Amino acid sequence: MRSTMQDVPLTVSRILRHGAAAHGGSKVVSWTGDGPRERSFAEVAARAGQLATALRDELGVDGDQRVATLMWNTAEHLEAYLAVPSMGAVLHTLNLRLPQQQLAYIIRHADDSVVIADASLVPLLPEVKRLIVVPDDYEELIAGRDPDFAWPELDEREAAAMCYTSGTTGDPKGVAYSHRSIYLHSMQVNMIDVLGSTPADTTLPVVPMFHVNAWGIPHAAFMGGVNLLMPGPHVQPPALAEMIETVRPTHAAGVPTVWQGLLQELRSRPRDVSSLQAVVVGGSACPPALMRSYDEELGVRIVHAWGMTEMSPLGSVAVAPPAAEDEWSYRVTQGRFQPGVEARLCGPGGTVLPWDGLAVGELEVRGPCVTASYYAADAPEKFSTDGWLRTGDVGTITSDGYLTLTDRVKDVIKSGGEWISSVELENHLMAHPGILEAAVVAVPDDKWGERPLAVVVPEGEADFHALRDFLGERVARWQLPERWTVVESVPKTSVGKFDKKLIRAQYAGGELDVTSL
Repeated sequence: MRSTMQDVPLTVSRILRHGAAAHGGSKVVSWTGDGPRERSFAEVAARAGQLATALRDELGVDGDQRVATLMWNTAEHLEAYLAVPSMGAVLHTLNLRLPQQQLAYIIRHADDSVVIADASLVPLLPEVKRLIVVPDDYEELIAGRDPDFAWPELDEREAAAMCYTSGTTGDPKGVAYSHRSIYLHSMQVNMIDVLGSTPADTTLPVVPMFHVNAWGIPHAAFMGGVNLLMPGPHVQPPALAEMIETVRPTHAAGVPTVWQGLLQELRSRPRDVSSLQAVVVGGSACPPALMRSYDEELGVRIVHAWGMTEMSPLGSVAVAPPAAEDEWSYRVTQGRFQPGVEARLCGPGGTVLPWDGLAVGELEVRGPCVTASYYAADAPEKFSTDGWLRTGDVGTITSDGYLTLTDRVKDVIKSGGEWISSVELENHLMAHPGILEAAVVAVPDDKWGERPLAVVVPEGEADFHALRDFLGERVARWQLPERWTVVESVPKTSVGKFDKKLIRAQYAGGELDVTSL
């Protein structure tokens, strides 16, 4: 028996039209060097229509051509987010932190026909086919255009947007999101246990719009009428503190290093950030010490989340069950899987392991917002024989579905036949009051195969013996690092994660001043 329901495609244009009609008064606030600049959802939608008209009439975008963006988080970027997929083309967000050589490879591989770029970022670009510079070219291009673009009825399974992985191993790989996956993912982000935002709220996505569609927040906010505060290039701690105090957002999202920097800023120069209720943290594991500091010092709840470019990206969110006696034991995990995300743990040989909180294996996932392949690239090692995505993350899952990641497959330290979690050591080190940042990587060892190297950023002088004793109270003695080094800042990838590949290369090249205990 078939249902009687209408078969209406789930497309980005439906998010656009609904946001404009039902939430036309909601605001997009773009932070500039001179303060906030406001634009309503209705105005954003009208300008998106003008942009689509200009792309079609002036630049010949009339099919599924790729239109790339190299832009900060702004209202103009949101207009491209909505216009390009809704007209049937494919939005390709470029990572402004990649070197020009990698940008050239990605632009060529995706076959981008047009690039829209903020003026300050144009020097980062290689040669491109057609370039629209924001604001001058952009405003001239859309001026006087018809805002009532006839958005076509599209196949919801066609590509709407694409992002490339950060390329820490090999060339970056493209993930093409469908209209359907973006629509479903937007509904997922709007669930109460993710951001929990309403049209009465304002969300600050510090996570860049080139990083997995800013974790889906712009689409979800436009769908749900949630006001947006776009930080533009002003993501340094003093600027963030000023915009939070001025615009009064209720929710925010970004990687842990952003919130670590803001905390240090607020400790030295207190500002009124009392409007903030919750901050979603992802991209890399959030140190529990940072979560406690936000709770105790600022009254801001940090919500731990996990996901991947290949997953649109939301996978799990760490909100404790209502009746939980020990809320913290849940909050410090990566959380419970969201609807539409199926997960399993696999051991050696593909053996599926139980959800008992003890069995450790590689996490595999599948679902309607999970990629089944990469764009024009073969990567069979990334998928199981039965089609599940191999995440490369190692961890456990409890019987009630809470995920705890202990490491990446490539980062776990294999010492004398036993595994040491680099993430666990990092979290303990960053709980030390004298440590700002800490990364732990595996380095070769003649006796044990691999041993941990601790890379720390101290507030003052580093006492490695004291730090080792501090760790010794929290982990087994055989896991304690013998090798230590101090750096000014832990190197990071283009999306803000610790660049452990670079640290290992620096160690191998003798570039680090290492002390052995």
